[in-house]
Amino acid sequence: MEKSNLYSLGLNSGVAQEAALYKELHLARISVQHKELYMVITEQGELRAGLAGKLQFLGSGNGDYPAVGDWVMVDRLDNRGGHAIIQQRLPRSSVLVRRAAGTAYDSQVMAANIDVVFICMALNHDFNLRRLERYLSLVWDSRAKPVVVLTKADLCPELSGKLSEVYTVALGVDVLVTTAMEEDGYGGIRQYIAEGTTVAFIGSSGVGKSTLINRLLGSETLATGHIRADDRGRHTTTHRQLLLLPGGGMVIDTPGMRELQLANADLGASFADIEQLAGRCRFRDCSHDSEPGCAVQAAVREGTLAAGRLQNYVKLQHELSYQGLNSRQLEQEKTNRMFKEVGGRKQARDLGKQKQKRR
Repeated sequence: MEKSNLYSLGLNSGVAQEAALYKELHLARISVQHKELYMVITEQGELRAGLAGKLQFLGSGNGDYPAVGDWVMVDRLDNRGGHAIIQQRLPRSSVLVRRAAGTAYDSQVMAANIDVVFICMALNHDFNLRRLERYLSLVWDSRAKPVVVLTKADLCPELSGKLSEVYTVALGVDVLVTTAMEEDGYGGIRQYIAEGTTVAFIGSSGVGKSTLINRLLGSETLATGHIRADDRGRHTTTHRQLLLLPGGGMVIDTPGMRELQLANADLGASFADIEQLAGRCRFRDCSHDSEPGCAVQAAVREGTLAAGRLQNYVKLQHELSYQGLNSRQLEQEKTNRMFKEVGGRKQARDLGKQKQKRR
């Protein structure tokens, strides 16, 4: 195996100090996840790894399990005695979490320990400000830096108008315009990537994330789909993976999402304009609907705040409130199951002791 410099993979003093607490284990970073099988990078190179039974048992949900970008402690540095075993996940500096598909309760980690998240949105049929607000709320909550990347500029005849719309919702966020049709059409992305920096690309299916990453890699490493007759791209990425860039830094590619359900979000950062207006409302518990003295509704009437933005803000508030209730219900159910399992094992042990006495 080719040896790795873990500091070039984002290792810092905080992670190193945490790792030093586990004397018999070895530090590694997860590069690929396939269900319960992982690829991890250690100082001795990349190897396959499975998850220790204790981590599977103690995990209260998908969000607790190791994910791509996580720093973990493994029991070996090679696969000669079988797969390495991940014994411990170290604390995360940042984490992108969405609600898991097919459930109203559990969460799914998209990437961990990232510094910058590029939110990709195409300037053709994918353009959707309400979806962008949702993505921004997700990234602000992750503790990573959000950057909006507008792709397929060559397919947009009214670029200045679309940019103006984006600036109304991407408050305090850098906005980049890219096109795959020009050799330097992605150059602005590189300014955010340095040695030891981890970036992630997220966005809907077919917006051109893989094409941009291939430009950064300098090779066609990731599969890309051709544009269909309706100008929509094809979904190509099927799993998350961490890739080392030739100029330094790492990138995490994530599968495109047809919809993004939030597990957590920072609405205060993504809707800072509404939060500021809300502070001027006559009533502290104003719902911004029909109350007298509502500064938010006044801004809508004056045309300084888009009605659609307010509606989305209220919608996301309700969604997060509902998600919080369901999460507490799920935690209670899991706690109950755990105690039942422990009680069942105790009952089995007691029965075994009784049989031994009778013998």
